[in-house]
Amino acid sequence: MKQFEEIHTCPELMERIEQLGFLPLLDSGVRGYSAEEMASDECRYVVYPDGGWDWPLWKWKGPVTTEGNCVYGKFFAGKAGFVSREWWPDFFNYRRSTHPAPEEGSIEEAILLTLSENGSLITRELRAACGFTGPKMRSRFDNYVTRLQMGCYIVTEDFVYPVDKHNREYGWGWSLLTTPEQLIGREGCHTDRTPEESLQRLTAHFRHLLPDATEKQIEKLIK
Repeated sequence: MKQFEEIHTCPELMERIEQLGFLPLLDSGVRGYSAEEMASDECRYVVYPDGGWDWPLWKWKGPVTTEGNCVYGKFFAGKAGFVSREWWPDFFNYRRSTHPAPEEGSIEEAILLTLSENGSLITRELRAACGFTGPKMRSRFDNYVTRLQMGCYIVTEDFVYPVDKHNREYGWGWSLLTTPEQLIGREGCHTDRTPEESLQRLTAHFRHLLPDATEKQIEKLIK
């Protein structure tokens, strides 16, 4: 992995995403290649003696997603990360070719239709709207949504946090989900290249970005 300077601030994280084009949030399977590993020590997860915690990197997800000229979702082997707007059309183009549109009448189609009709919904609202309210339904539903994110059918628009009686945000936050077409428009997702041409471009980029990574590791990030 090429060595990069440590990330200390939210703007520096935005710059790093622009620089690399693709950046997993947490462990990517390639040593050193994640926002967590690039972040300086003071930006990583810490638990305080009183039970409280702080994680600046985690809190930056929202501002980066809304202001960072990138797209966020579970794109890398079902794990979350960022794709710059510059590289999104090729990524979208290739992923859509390997993850066909949901079949008519399928649960995945129902999820997408519900999301499209509402514009955006937090995960639990989408789950309830789709009828996944029974025991053990949460993990089942999350698996469907993750597959749709891997196919670039669903992305995260922002993060919503509950507030306490003092109007202070707390907790890990909920993903506000939408479609990429809704978020950045169809033109922002379009390229004239074929899926195979996009794949070649993506592969060449990752090989340059991660010269020490194996072909299997690169393939896992792309596919």
